[in-house]
Amino acid sequence: MEEGLLAKEEREVTTGLEFREEGGRLGRVAVPMVIVSVAQYMINVISTMLVGHLGELPLAGASIAASLTSVTGFTILIGMASALETLCGQAYGAQQYQKLVIHTCSAIFSLTLVSLPISIIWLSMGKLLLFIGQDPKISEEAGKFAVWTIPAIFAYAASQPLMKFLQSQSVILPMLLSSIATLCFHIPVSWYLIFKSGLGIVGAALSISISYWMNTVMLVLYIFHSTTFKKMSLPLSKEAFKGIKQFFRFACPTAIMICLEYWSFEMLILLSGLLPKPKLETSVLSICLTTISLLYNIPYGLGASASTRISNELGAANPKRARLAVHVVMFIIVMEAIIMSVTLFSMRYILGYAYSNEEEVADYVKDMVPLVCLTVFMDSLQGVLSGVARGCGWQNIGAYVNLIAFYLIGIPTAVVLGFILHNGGKGLWIGLLCGSTAQTILLSFVTILTNWERQVERARERLYKETVTLVNNYK
Repeated sequence: MEEGLLAKEEREVTTGLEFREEGGRLGRVAVPMVIVSVAQYMINVISTMLVGHLGELPLAGASIAASLTSVTGFTILIGMASALETLCGQAYGAQQYQKLVIHTCSAIFSLTLVSLPISIIWLSMGKLLLFIGQDPKISEEAGKFAVWTIPAIFAYAASQPLMKFLQSQSVILPMLLSSIATLCFHIPVSWYLIFKSGLGIVGAALSISISYWMNTVMLVLYIFHSTTFKKMSLPLSKEAFKGIKQFFRFACPTAIMICLEYWSFEMLILLSGLLPKPKLETSVLSICLTTISLLYNIPYGLGASASTRISNELGAANPKRARLAVHVVMFIIVMEAIIMSVTLFSMRYILGYAYSNEEEVADYVKDMVPLVCLTVFMDSLQGVLSGVARGCGWQNIGAYVNLIAFYLIGIPTAVVLGFILHNGGKGLWIGLLCGSTAQTILLSFVTILTNWERQVERARERLYKETVTLVNNYK
C-alpha cells in the first residue's frame, strides 16, 4: 500500500516536472516571437504615425492604403507562409532536413508568383478607390502609397518563408535580432524620407519597402553563413519547383483560414462608416481594433510556439508530448488572457485619451472597453488554438470554422445589432465578439476530440510519401 502511494507521488512529481519543462520550451520560442511580431507590426504603425504630422489628407491616404495593402497582400502572404508551420515543423521533427529546404524554396517561389497579381492591384489602387466613390484627393494619396509599397510585397514573399524555416527549428534569435535592428533602422529612415527629403507619403511607403528588404537580406545572410544549416545543402531547383503544388495544397486553406478572420475585422470598420455619426464610430472602432491588434501579438507568439512544438513532436512520433504541449500552452494563455483583460479594464478611463483629445471619443472608448476585454480574452484563446491547428495540419478545418464563425454568425449578428436594432458601433462589435466566441468554441471542440496517435500516423504517412517522391525524382 505504502509503495503504491510512493509510486503515485513519483508519477505526480514527474508530471509536474514535465509540465514545467514543456512550459520552458514553449517560452523560449514564444517570448522572442512576441517581440518579433510587435517589431514588425510597428514598422507600418510608425510610418503612418509620422505621416499624420503632414496633415489630415496624407494621414487619410496612408491609413486607407495601409489597410488595403494589408488586406489584399501582406495578410495573404502571412497566411500562405503559415503552411510551413505544418510542412517544415513536421519534417524537422522527423529529422528529414532536406525537406525543410525544399519546402522553404517552394514557398518563396510560390509567394513570389502570388505577389505579381497583388502588385498589379496595388498599381491600380488609386483608380480602384475612385471607382468605388472615394474622395479623389484621398484616392490619389493612397495610390502613391500603394505603388511605392510594391517592393515590400516581394521582400515579404521571401522573408516570411525564411522566418517559418527558422521558427520550425526553434531558431528564434536571428529573427529577433533582425526584427529589432530593422525597427531601429526604420525609425530614422522613415523620419528622413518623410520630412527631410520632402517625399512625404511616398517616403513613408518607400521606408517600409527598404526596411522589409533589409530584414530579408539579414535573414538570408544568416542562413547562408551559419554552420547550423550546412547539413541541409543539396541541389534544390528541380525539387523546389516540383514542391510548389504540394505547398499550395496546404497554403491555400491556411491563407483562407487566416484571411477570413482578418477581413471580418476590416469589414467592421467599413460598416462603421455607414452608421449615424460615422466619424465618431469609425474613430472609436479603429482605436479598439488597434488595441486588440497590438495585444494579439502575445497569443500569436504563443500560437507560433505551440505550432512549432506540436508539429515537431508529431513528426518525431511523440503523441504524448504533442498533447502535453497543448495542455501547457492553453494553461499559459488563459492566465495571460485574464491578466491582459483585467489590466485593460482598469485603464478604461484613460485609454481613449492615448489616441484622442476629444472627450466624446474618450467616453465612447471607455464604454467599449468591457466588450474589448471580452474580445481580448476570446482572441487570446483562439490565437493559440489556431496555432495548434496549423501545427497539426488542420488548415481545412480551420478555414471552415472561421467561415462559419465570422460569416454565418459574427457579421450577420453585427449587421442586425448595429443597423436593425440601432445599437451602433457597440452592436457591430458585439457581433464580431459573437464570431470570436463561436470560433473559440469550435476550435476547442476540435482540439479536445483530437486523437493524437492518429495525428502522428497522418504525419508519418505524409512524410513517407514525400520521401518516396524525392527518391523517385533522383533516380
